[in-house]
Amino acid sequence: MSTDRIGVARIAVFGRHGVLPEEAVLGQRFYISLDARLDLAPAGRSDDVAHTVSYADLTQIAVDIATERRFNLIEALAEAIAATILERFGSVEAITVRVDKPSAPVPAILDGVSIEITRHRGENA
Repeated sequence: MSTDRIGVARIAVFGRHGVLPEEAVLGQRFYISLDARLDLAPAGRSDDVAHTVSYADLTQIAVDIATERRFNLIEALAEAIAATILERFGSVEAITVRVDKPSAPVPAILDGVSIEITRHRGENA
């Protein structure tokens, strides 16, 4: 697997994800970070965007899924983003998706909760 990476940090989105009914009604901010593993040598040598994956395209996938769909679990949100990226971009060997939920309804004082998943091309879901 390539050690090269494209990273997109803390995409802010407003979504209605969560188990509680009020989360579906009120919504809240989420942050999504992506770490795509792929061979960037062809792009580095050619200086041609056609030989890489655009970070704008990666970002748009995360935004579209997080704002157009609703999930009870942020794990399911991350899974949908990872699956879509692997499906659309054959050069991506692995993708790590982190979802931060700063306003999680937890009866404690905290900065937020997060999950992080890594999925590899060809692995069974």
